[in-house]
Amino acid sequence: MSADELELRGRRLTLRTGRPGDRAGLAEVLECEGVRRWWGPVAQHDLDGLVADTDPETTVLVIEHDDRVIGLIQFHEEDDPMYRHAGIDLAIHDREQGKGYGPEAIRLVIDHLAATGHHRVVIDPNAANSRAIAAYRRVGFSPVGVMRCYEWSDHEQRWTDGLLMELLIGEQPPAPPAR
Repeated sequence: MSADELELRGRRLTLRTGRPGDRAGLAEVLECEGVRRWWGPVAQHDLDGLVADTDPETTVLVIEHDDRVIGLIQFHEEDDPMYRHAGIDLAIHDREQGKGYGPEAIRLVIDHLAATGHHRVVIDPNAANSRAIAAYRRVGFSPVGVMRCYEWSDHEQRWTDGLLMELLIGEQPPAPPAR
């Protein structure tokens, strides 16, 4: 693994830097109905950028389960000492939702961010995405406030609200026991 590659291993998941062979799996994740509703359409060049992790301000990791791509998680880090924090975005394939993979992936990234000196993590789901909000609450995120008309929804063809949520590292509940 090169210095630019990152791999985080959990009980059931591996989060790792993308590879060219991940393109089809990530395309399937981003094109499934439940992900597309909240993420909107992803252009081919944007998909290539996600696989190659080309945005210098964001780290994109493929989520693998049993050697299959089931999602992606990305994070950005604010390194200004007065405002140091990180933010996370997550997408899990529809058929893999409800199995605890999202919370497991988030905990792995939070552990990584804590090890690099972060104390606060934010996430900003669409305020109507109750399934995601419930998963983030299970990890320990708390609502901070509603950001009105925050993002354009291709699905609804209008501006929609976002829910700003935060987690202070060290305040999150413990992971559930292994099944």
